[in-house]
Amino acid sequence: MAIAFAFIKAANPLQSTYTVSKEHTVTIHGTSNLHSWDETVQNVSGSGTVKWNDDGSFDLDAITIKMEVNSIKSDMGSAMNNNTYKALKADANPEITFVLSSPIRSIPAKAYETVFSAKGNLTIAGVTRQIEMQVKVYMPVKGQLVFDGSQTIKMTDYGISPPVALFGTLKTGNEITLNFKTSLQ
Repeated sequence: MAIAFAFIKAANPLQSTYTVSKEHTVTIHGTSNLHSWDETVQNVSGSGTVKWNDDGSFDLDAITIKMEVNSIKSDMGSAMNNNTYKALKADANPEITFVLSSPIRSIPAKAYETVFSAKGNLTIAGVTRQIEMQVKVYMPVKGQLVFDGSQTIKMTDYGISPPVALFGTLKTGNEITLNFKTSLQ
């Protein structure tokens, strides 16, 4: 067994697994017929597989990000939180996930931002859709990769009826924007 592990390690000496650090910001921005609103995802986890190339660039071979639905907190208070959990079917689907579906090759590892296109599967409320988004990446210090981006989606694409409140007088818009800044270490 030890020999097999040593062989696997020798076959991929420049491949590393990174995990999402506690330094992250994930927000959801939406609108309603009365005002705009924002929610913050408190608990985010995940990991990624990075292969370092001889030229200093890296390949992002895999990444999985998980966001805990019941950790989403609204700037509008607990009533909005409860509407969010209900709309996202939190009991049956406790996480929103993003899984990279196509590896990304030769990303420059620089202290300044590089933009690349990421294709992956986004699962919300038990419904999975393939998305493509523009993501900025930079390396502020060795061993830390920061990913920054946003994605606008329609709730109805994920089988979610835009929530209503106050006896139907408050109706949320169908489009929301997921903004994220996560760090892999």
